Amino acid sequence: MRKEDCFYLGKIAKKFSFKGEVLAYLDTDEPELYENMESVFVEFNNNLVPFFIESSSLHKNDFLRIRFEDVDNEAEADKLLNCPIYLPLKMLPKLTGNKFYFHEVIGFEIEDKRLGVFGIIQSVNDSSAQPLFEVKNGDVEILVPMIDQFLVKIDRANKKVVMDLPEGLVEMYL
Repeated sequence: MRKEDCFYLGKIAKKFSFKGEVLAYLDTDEPELYENMESVFVEFNNNLVPFFIESSSLHKNDFLRIRFEDVDNEAEADKLLNCPIYLPLKMLPKLTGNKFYFHEVIGFEIEDKRLGVFGIIQSVNDSSAQPLFEVKNGDVEILVPMIDQFLVKIDRANKKVVMDLPEGLVEMYL
């Protein structure tokens, strides 16, 4: 499985028992969706390795207590600590309306109600306090803040994000 075909679910945060159980921090608003998984991919040395789950249960809201097959002691569990865990993209719940996954809008046109289409979304920068659409317009890169009040519509059928941006935001790049 390639990392590009997966989404980040969380990471193995700590050991739970001397029998090899671990607690995985889930980076999601709905951890209950992932309580009964059969397997996950654990990242080791930039490779995704499948791990099959014997049992799992929610633990204190954001954590999933996991007992993996073939992980029977603390030493084996130690090797998993701080490793990211992934699932295939096809396991993401479908979103509708103006909710979207960042990877989903890459390649979409971006349109302002006033200016019309002004570029193609190349990526989403979520490393700052405010996530940004990185938009390409010819040779120019435009950074557009992903603010709910600016977002008018996610048009999946026409692969377009429609926004109502403040006057001058896009023009300062062009």
